[in-house]
Amino acid sequence: MTAIGIYGSAGRMGRAIADALVEAGARLAGGSEAKDDPAIVARAADVLVDFSTPSALEAHLDAAVAADTPIVIGTTGLSPAHHAAIDAAATRVAILQTGNTSLGVTLLAMLVQEAAARLGPDWDIEIVEMHHRHKVDAPSGTALLLGEAAAAGRGSTLSELRVDSRVGLTGARSEGTIGLAALRGGSVVGDHSVILAAEGERIELSHLAQDRSIFARGAVKAALWLARQPAGRYRMGDVLGL
Repeated sequence: MTAIGIYGSAGRMGRAIADALVEAGARLAGGSEAKDDPAIVARAADVLVDFSTPSALEAHLDAAVAADTPIVIGTTGLSPAHHAAIDAAATRVAILQTGNTSLGVTLLAMLVQEAAARLGPDWDIEIVEMHHRHKVDAPSGTALLLGEAAAAGRGSTLSELRVDSRVGLTGARSEGTIGLAALRGGSVVGDHSVILAAEGERIELSHLAQDRSIFARGAVKAALWLARQPAGRYRMGDVLGL
């Protein structure tokens, strides 16, 4: 049985992942929180899953590299510096980093990229997401993932096309941009919609998460897949062969 270690084991996602292990035929190698030494779990695990905080990422990457243990990173709110650290660590161990471990969202991102590639710049792209009132980062990692997919479909990057929530007299919408808007309230697990709008018609591609267990199952599936991979940086689409 593959032994999976969990960083952020006491959090909502950490607990959900622990519950999903048995169903997937894996076992828990141990859990770790901010006060703990991450190296202990890294040495005990065949693969790690990190749903903790951005501030803990560097220590977790160091522990994974030192133990030669692959790691799935589902923590959101990462900065360019975090991604640079992931790139460096991925030369030593297998790393899968994603803003969303849902298999449905993974497929949605592919559909968004395909739609953006086939429809011209006269089709405006807007991304709207809603999460529970306790979520601390905005826009969500999933919204950014979908924005990156849309930008890739247009042969560009999200940083070049991104426009965040509009306020005041913003003027007319610039052609080719990708808008992002975030809503917060209640107990919403995660709703994401990508709207492609042209003159006289509109396409909406959406994913509604009704239970946090979908992310846990996807994270475990990704971990079991990553445990067999050589060093490198991977994405959820690789797990599904997309």
